[in-house]
Amino acid sequence: MARNRTAEEAWEALARAQTALMRGFQEDFRGEEVSMRVYDVLYTLSRCPSGARLRDLNAHILLTQPSLSRLVERMEADGLVHRCGDPTDRRATVVRLTERGREIQRRVGRRHAAAIADRVGGALSEEELATLRALADKLRAAQEGRGSASMTVDP
Repeated sequence: MARNRTAEEAWEALARAQTALMRGFQEDFRGEEVSMRVYDVLYTLSRCPSGARLRDLNAHILLTQPSLSRLVERMEADGLVHRCGDPTDRRATVVRLTERGREIQRRVGRRHAAAIADRVGGALSEEELATLRALADKLRAAQEGRGSASMTVDP
């Protein structure tokens, strides 16, 4: 495969921007009642009204399967999620938000959305934001044919 310097530079810029944003968001979460990783699981589940299989949830969380399993166990002990067997596949586990988990996700989510509006929306115009979303969606879609898993979530 031929080297593409422009692609490499674009990736580097994207990775550095994401790193800078994630550091800022992690700082924002220092005073929250849940960690950013826990919030990520809560948010993902909030978009899956009937819950999500653990393996499908793993496709959208940047943790290994064993780490996610341990995190979900802790979240269940904290009353944030409920795990149950999948009626269509006895080997699978379905994870759903509890009312407490949903309430925390909404409360923390409002503050996180404000931080996103500030950090991302404050740096880009509406047109640039639309372009960024289109490009990110295009990149993600291109990866789906390369073995990346996907999960359907409600908007």
